[in-house]
Amino acid sequence: MTPAIPAGWSSVLTGETQKPYYQKLQNFLQKDRQKFAVFPPEKETFAALKLTPYKKVNVLLLGQDPYHDYGQAHGLSFSVRPGIPPPPSLMNIFKELQKDLGFHIPNNGSLAHWAKQGVLMLNTVLTVRAHVPASHRNQGWEIFTDAIIQAVDAKESPVVFLLWGNYARQKMKLIDRKRHVIITSSHPSPFSVNNGFFGSRPFSKTNAALRKAGKLSIDWQIPEG
Repeated sequence: MTPAIPAGWSSVLTGETQKPYYQKLQNFLQKDRQKFAVFPPEKETFAALKLTPYKKVNVLLLGQDPYHDYGQAHGLSFSVRPGIPPPPSLMNIFKELQKDLGFHIPNNGSLAHWAKQGVLMLNTVLTVRAHVPASHRNQGWEIFTDAIIQAVDAKESPVVFLLWGNYARQKMKLIDRKRHVIITSSHPSPFSVNNGFFGSRPFSKTNAALRKAGKLSIDWQIPEG
């Protein structure tokens, strides 16, 4: 079974786990894991919530599916384990980071450094079948992650929401734009990166918004692994 909700989120999400859709989702996952390889590993399903407790969330970076090849997904949107070559979308994120802030491209693709600073690295769907993109969509995860987005929206202090691509931008309806900052662009995938992601400067814009809210900037430089 999927691990329990991490302690830093249990107070705002426990009610979700009692709802019929969540029980149906768990049944689906149990059956799928018996037949197929499912990513990320079960114990890392809620890695994003574990590394970024609710009270510490100052930025929400929204992804879609986890990576679907072996060894890649470890529970953080866009991130891969140290030692795994960064996929094209992540490399494009690093290229924009370099242009935006002058940081060097790291030798690994783990974004845990961001998560530990209050950047919630959330995917809208938290699991995927090996080599089958979107295989766990419309099974209930979207309801659960919408609840996470709404919980973050309910925070009193301003949060920066990074929404890249049309799919992520659909979540704008869940966010109070009067209280929070939403930064959008095209998705960093090779198919759309030149349609507005390159040159969008999301990292400097996020830090400017955080400073305006009286919060600490994010150190976006990924340490060498």
